[in-house]
Amino acid sequence: MPALPPWSYELIAAYESGAHSQFILSGNVGDRLVLPLSTGAELGSLQEFLLKVLLPRFDVVFGYDLGNGLRIEQGGEQVSQWPWYKETGGRLPRGPREAIDCLSQYLRYCLNLTRLGQRAPQVACFVRSVDLVAPPNSGQESNAIASQLRDWANEGLVPQHRLATFLIADNRNDLHPLLASNPRALSLTVPLPTADEVAAALTALRVQHPIALRDFPDVSEPAAQLAGATLASIESLLKKREHAKKPLQRADLSALKKALVEQDCQGLIEFITATKTLDDYQAQPALKEALRQDLELWRRGDLGALPKGYLLCGPVGTGKTYLVECLAGEAGVPVVKLKNFRDKWVGSTEGNLEKIFRLVHALGRCYVFIDEADQALGKRDGGGSDGGIGGRIYAMMAEEMSSPANRGKIIWILATSRPDLVEVDLKRPGRVDVKVPIFPTTSAREGFDLLRALGKRKELPLAEADFAQLESLIPELLTAGAAEAIVVKAYRRHRIANLLPAEALRDSLVGYQHPVARATLAFQIRIAVDEASDAAFVPAAMRAFATGA
Repeated sequence: MPALPPWSYELIAAYESGAHSQFILSGNVGDRLVLPLSTGAELGSLQEFLLKVLLPRFDVVFGYDLGNGLRIEQGGEQVSQWPWYKETGGRLPRGPREAIDCLSQYLRYCLNLTRLGQRAPQVACFVRSVDLVAPPNSGQESNAIASQLRDWANEGLVPQHRLATFLIADNRNDLHPLLASNPRALSLTVPLPTADEVAAALTALRVQHPIALRDFPDVSEPAAQLAGATLASIESLLKKREHAKKPLQRADLSALKKALVEQDCQGLIEFITATKTLDDYQAQPALKEALRQDLELWRRGDLGALPKGYLLCGPVGTGKTYLVECLAGEAGVPVVKLKNFRDKWVGSTEGNLEKIFRLVHALGRCYVFIDEADQALGKRDGGGSDGGIGGRIYAMMAEEMSSPANRGKIIWILATSRPDLVEVDLKRPGRVDVKVPIFPTTSAREGFDLLRALGKRKELPLAEADFAQLESLIPELLTAGAAEAIVVKAYRRHRIANLLPAEALRDSLVGYQHPVARATLAFQIRIAVDEASDAAFVPAAMRAFATGA
């Protein structure tokens, strides 16, 4: 029989000890869960988990949501004895204010029975999408509903009468402040399923989907590969494969996981496909050696000296994202890139971040890559121009990046051409331990090697002997982005004018102007040099750019 999820044990202990009777459940609340029933394990919703697993011994269970109104989920005969129910002919309200009033009256009715020495039914109720029932900053009506829901946490003060209430929302940040900050309510996060939970789900689903899982007598292998996806998306995948009579294949699992996770996250993240290693990165040997040392520590599980994060800084176009791709291929772990998680709706940005954090926790070991970090991470003092969103993003990111529980599991990689605009607290040791400058080329030799490597990819082969005739034309401080533009131009001339590769490149270099102004480039180099956490990361030719040099 599958074990209960860890969060449910905490809930049970809090209720049975009398410490809490109201529970705020947020996170992966819309997913399927494994229900360990006496008839065998099956998948069901969170509401079914509450009814069939946690609350079967309760006499009466109510449920409410905006779409369906108030319902009696369990114990209709008990409720029919309530005088109010008899007087109204059993008509339960649908509107939120009326429904919450009705529930409050019934809870007080049960408490009064207890105080009179009569046996009262043991009652539980759950409110789905409570963020829609009592949203923040929505006026007097919302405040009144939130106040009543908060009072439910205090209704279990009579020892003989134990009330249990469950407030369910995708994101805790979307709740009315009266609910989110109630010290008498226990907030629990329902995480994405672990590999063990995915394995239990696959075992339960095998009965209905024997063809889809035919090639996996041991489900632990696909479970480990699919951890991070929701059980609902995995179940949907198996249904499609079963209908098409197409079994899952080992070669499919990695791509399927990426597709499922990106679909679940609704465009908030993407996986970086790692097809290269650090061998493909042509610059800064000291940096490559340091990164490989960190990877070796990670593989050994020696986490004491492992950095929690990197800051990649340098002028635009120097290949910061390319370095991340190479590092990902070398490490062999997922790299999640955060996309635009900001939203114009109140609370949506914070909710998006909560969803992203749940995902990266479920992936196990992974890198989290944040490009343009100076703009994405917010500010300690966000000001009033964005409604305070920047300040809230900053607070959430600072807390998550500094969490000791993340060491050895999540490594943050921030990239920016303006590290001076990233909040100092976000790039301090304990959040970002290693600050890595990425520079343009420092000599004609380096520039030629970069052009030659890019030419090889673009089917524009250059020979070592071509360096002599091109040396005087190769520009200083050549970035990877600028070099790629030169190679593309040369390839075009090679194909159209039928020139030899070296001749086409020579023509493309004549009269070349750098796409970034020299003063801007020099400024971005200087702040990258100043940020470097190790002098060995700074080539000798670049040290002259340091402040005060």
